[in-house]
Amino acid sequence: MLLYKVILHDRKVYILLITIYSMTKQSNTKINCPNCKAENIKKDGLRITENRGKIQRFKCRECSKRFVLDDGFFRMRNSPLKITQSVDLFYRGASTRGVQGHLAMFFPHNASNVSVYNWVIKYSKMISKFTNKLKLRVGQEAQTDEIEYHRRKSDKAKLGAEKNFFIDSIDTETRFMISAEYMKTRSCRDIKAVMNRIKDRTGEQVKVMTTDGWNAYTNTIKKVFGYNNKLGKYNVFHNRNVCIKDEGNFNHPIERLHNNIRARTKTMRGFHGSISSANAILKGFEVYYNFINKQQAIKCCPYELATDLKLTQNNKWLELINLSNLLK
Repeated sequence: MLLYKVILHDRKVYILLITIYSMTKQSNTKINCPNCKAENIKKDGLRITENRGKIQRFKCRECSKRFVLDDGFFRMRNSPLKITQSVDLFYRGASTRGVQGHLAMFFPHNASNVSVYNWVIKYSKMISKFTNKLKLRVGQEAQTDEIEYHRRKSDKAKLGAEKNFFIDSIDTETRFMISAEYMKTRSCRDIKAVMNRIKDRTGEQVKVMTTDGWNAYTNTIKKVFGYNNKLGKYNVFHNRNVCIKDEGNFNHPIERLHNNIRARTKTMRGFHGSISSANAILKGFEVYYNFINKQQAIKCCPYELATDLKLTQNNKWLELINLSNLLK
């Protein structure tokens, strides 16, 4: 009580409190009405949910529309903590049924393995749309390679399997996975899509592109990165590293990355279904590799060296989802 009286009699502190209050009030006016896009918004009670607790409800003073903010979990029947925990467990090696069994031990309202799968697909796509727009600060060498996968066309065995490829590229200095796509083939067109994203995200930083002996890389790298007429050479030097089994020559950083990917995907017994779902799962692994999991070689997450993004929360999945939703 004494402290309260001191604050009231101190004019400078009083002005500071009024300033903070006005800033808080202004932050509420930045919310736009989803119906009429007006900014004249007020708080209008709480929405009581069964599994997500109390959610702040707002009302538009212009059109009287009542609404809640979309924080990335709009109309989800489970809490953000439960959803992000499930996604993290999945990329740390648990199956969807394994995640379901884990949730049954700690949450009264359990979720099915199909729900876990849907969360992985949904939020992998959402976060990757945001992270793919980040400009990178990388070294001069990037390594590109592919992993062969046999994707089942359906759960029915009679439809057979199809050979696909996961094409990815990594920066050797920051260990950041620059670009990655699950492709039906590894043709020049498919490799070009990966190379175009590398160029868009890194600009002119990459000077050396190291690949294996696959012939499609040579012309594609030249076409994407171009030729410098003043210097009389290509803008990016293609370091074509042909692997010889007896000598053991291979690209260490990207092969180490592939070991991590195989360690996760080998327990899935192969992909099945559409190309887009397989791509979404591996997009989520790209997010996990770059932003969630600390690398032993650099003793931090790759994004800390390659981007200006600052993640302050322990639950980085939740923070990335919130950022993705705000900037979509």
